[in-house]
Order: sequence, then C-alpha cells, then structure tokens
Amino acid sequence: MRIRTLGRGSPPQLRWRGVVSSCPALIGPRRRQSAAEAGRKWGPGQSSGAVRPRGAGRGAEGAVLAMAALWEDVLYNELVIREAASLAVDAALLGGMLMRTEEEPNASDVVNYAPFTLLPSAVPSALFEQAYAVQQDFNLLVDAISQNKEFLECTLANTIKVDDFTARLFRIYTQVLEEGLAQSVFLGINRSDYMFDRGADGTLALKQIEINTIAASFGGLTSRTLAVHRQVLKTLGKSEEASHLPPNNPSKGLALGIAKAWELYGSQSAVVMFLVEEVQRNIFDQRCVENELWNRNIRVIRKQFRDVFEQGSLDDARRLYIDGQEVAVVYYREGYVPQNYNLQNWEARLLLERSRAVKCPDIATQLAGTKKVQQELSRPGTLERLLPGHAESVARIRATFAGLYSLDLGEEGDKMAATAIADPDWFVLKPQREGGGNNLYGEELRQVLEKIKDSPERTSYILMDKIKPQPSKNYLLRAHTPLKVSECISELGIFGVYVRQGKEMVMNKSAGHLLRTKAVEHADGGVAAGVAVLDTPYLV
Repeated sequence: MRIRTLGRGSPPQLRWRGVVSSCPALIGPRRRQSAAEAGRKWGPGQSSGAVRPRGAGRGAEGAVLAMAALWEDVLYNELVIREAASLAVDAALLGGMLMRTEEEPNASDVVNYAPFTLLPSAVPSALFEQAYAVQQDFNLLVDAISQNKEFLECTLANTIKVDDFTARLFRIYTQVLEEGLAQSVFLGINRSDYMFDRGADGTLALKQIEINTIAASFGGLTSRTLAVHRQVLKTLGKSEEASHLPPNNPSKGLALGIAKAWELYGSQSAVVMFLVEEVQRNIFDQRCVENELWNRNIRVIRKQFRDVFEQGSLDDARRLYIDGQEVAVVYYREGYVPQNYNLQNWEARLLLERSRAVKCPDIATQLAGTKKVQQELSRPGTLERLLPGHAESVARIRATFAGLYSLDLGEEGDKMAATAIADPDWFVLKPQREGGGNNLYGEELRQVLEKIKDSPERTSYILMDKIKPQPSKNYLLRAHTPLKVSECISELGIFGVYVRQGKEMVMNKSAGHLLRTKAVEHADGGVAAGVAVLDTPYLV
C-alpha cells in the first residue's frame, strides 16, 4: 500500500456551511442559555466533571479571551511547530485518519490523511454542554416532524412547486403513505451543527447552522482525531491539557443505534445495507461504523442505487431482498443531492421506501431536514405545536435559533428580499440542498435575489442571519501546503441517534461530536474548495 499525503484537492465530504460577519445582529437581543439551564447530557462515556481544564468557567469575557489566546506559548515557535506537525501527520496515518485520493477514489492501495488542525481549538465549555443538552430535544423534534404529514405538506407546499428535487422526494413520501407504511421501526441519525456567535456586548451564544438528517458524515474519522491531538499535546509538554480533551466516539454511538434497529427488525439472518456513492473517497469514515457492527456479529453489505435497481425486490410482506439477502436496515450515505439520482435511482429509492426495512433516514425524516422546515420552526408557536407538553425542550431548542426568514411570495417575503438586497452582508441565502458549498453571500446573494425577487423561484431559498464567531489561531494541516498560522473559526456538530418502534421511543441519545475548523477568509467551504478540516474541542 502506498501512503500519499493529501494535496490541495479537497474531500467533498468535508463540507462547510458556517458563515462570518462583522455586522450586528438584525433582530433584537438574543437570549443566552446557561449551562445550568441546559443541564448536562453528554455523549457515550462522557462526564462533564472530566473535561474541565484550567481556566474553565471564567464567564463569557474569559472564554472569549481564552479562545483568542490559546496555545500562544507555542504558536510562533517555528522549530517546535514543525516537529509537532511532522509527528501529527504520522500519528494521523498510524491512527487511521485516512481518505482515498481524488485520483483513485475507489482504491484503498493509495490513501492520504484527512486534513486536520495541528492543535485542538478552544470551545466555550458552557456552549459545548448546551449543545449536548439540546440534542435529545432535537431528536424528538425531528421524529415528531417526520410523523406530521400536515406540517410537512403545509411547510413544503410552495417549495415543491419550484424545487424539483424536493418535489420528487415529496412524491415518494405521499405515495408510500397512501399505500400504507410497511416499516414499523424507525432509526434517526442526525447531526446538529452550530457556531459560537459573538454579540455586540462580547458574549458568545450557541447558534444552530442546520441539522443534517441524512448521511451525516465524519462520525468515524472524528472518533480517531482525538488520539492524534492528545499525542500532539503530550509531545508539546502539555500532558495535563491532553487529559482534558473531552472523550468522543461517535462510531460507537451511531453503531449502537443501527444495531438496536436491526435487533428490533427481528431477523438474525438479515443484514445492514450501507447505501453508498459510486465515488467512495470517504470509505474509512464509514468503515469505522461498519466495523463496530461486525464486532456485534451484525453482517454489513455495501450497495449502490444501481445494485438496488438491478438486484432488489420485495416479497408479499414487503421484506426487502438484495441479491437474495434480506435487509433489515438501510443506512444512507448518499441520496441527499440531485446528482445522486437518475431515473433508475429514483425507482430504487421508491422500492426502498416501500419496504419493511428500517431506513436511516426514511424519506419523511429526510424532508424534516430541509432548509424550509428549519425556517418554519423559528416561527412563534410552531415548536409548541410539534412538541406539546415539552416546554423545557422547546425553550432549549429555541435558544439555539439564529434569525431565519421566509422568502415566500407575499408581503413578508417581499420585505425580506428587499432588506437582503439592500444589505446583503447581513445575511446568508440558503437553497434546499445538503452537502455544503451551496450558500450565497454578499454581492452574489444580491445578484441572485435581484434576479428572482419577483419570481416563484425565490421560495426555494430561505434567508438566515450571518453569524460572527470568535476567531482563534491554529495550523491547518494539508499536505503540499505551506505550514503557516491561520486565523480560524470553528463549527461544532453534535450527533444524535434515536430509535422508535411504533409510537414508543426506544432509544434517544447524543452520540458524540464533530468539530471542524476553517480559515476566516473562506465564507463557505464548497465541495471543491475543501477548506474545513477535522478538529478536537479544548474546553475553556
């Protein structure tokens, strides 16, 4: 096997949707939620008491200063940094932080390391705890939306008129409902992504960028990033700091959810099917989860939409068979963008949705993750209607919302379109797409809105406030790229897993975290740009 260092070409899975602005918030004062209010709901094997580094709990001003000044004693020591970077790359390769190359994306005999930060990045401990505390609430919310046909129909009514991809998904959704669901066990694996917004008074607040309900990636490789950063800190003489990095193993947490769904399906001989893309550069991230299942004696197969179309069938009980093997769970690692589909692939998707197999996600849950649904959730009273009797959950969820605005035709949409055209640097224009690199900013935002401001096409977008995070200094390790200190901002994702059987919630957990960091000069880490890298939080 040849090990090739990672070039400038970017892994498409390292997508980025974070934004940065120097402008004040458009809407009034934002409510901060304290750690005490949030409670402490940590990932598998995590304890809040084990992750309090020196200086933690210093308050909002202290956290900002700590984020800006972290690692200053080594950041500009060229010799120390070069030695640490060399060790870090070796540790990443040794620890399995691997990706296939762009040149040979389906071959594992040539690999490179996934790009990552040299040093862990500062994350405010109170906001980290808040993000974990709200994840189970978001799991409940996503599941509630997926079961609410009226809400999805009403929310997406205008979007499906102008967005063909969402419309095709919605047609399959309604067809399966009309036929009657064969599926009785439901598995959700999602990742809620946040940035730390610095208000005009200098305080930091957790603000949600989006929630990913399909193919949320890097749970595997981020499980291995922690060991690399611990080794780097020890090499720098920072053993105490290394011991304070919060434990993290999303691979195990995601596999626990898949295993529970497989168990409830009720057939020991049935398999778990990973539905994967034709180009599989990020296969090692998936293998981490896959190996956890094999360790539980659960058989895993890897298939593409083409295989489902050619080999898939349903029996009279709508059990799904692929090449003669019964499938208990379908775990989607593709199917989230229009480019994943041709006519045959749409037929394959319909076959899967009609089956008894547990889909992760089922198509209703994929629709629950659309940007239009995210915007609708911010309307007063919507959360209360979706989660009746869960006032505390509603409060925790709402505390994470940034400003979100509709562009539907009518007075409200007209006003927001005009506001964004007049002051585009205050907003992000977001289409109904996953995968990163789709958002519009600044002058490009203005030009697009000017073009579609009087067209129904604008209803396929939503507007969101820009977020102003606190920058910090770090090194972004990519092969064949000069080693230099960069001003960076980070995005924190929390993985959530839930399993429902009928109406009973059998499992509801947070399953670990993902921190990604990028240089501040990049507004959006597009599919080809590859500006975001893997990171580990250091709590301050």
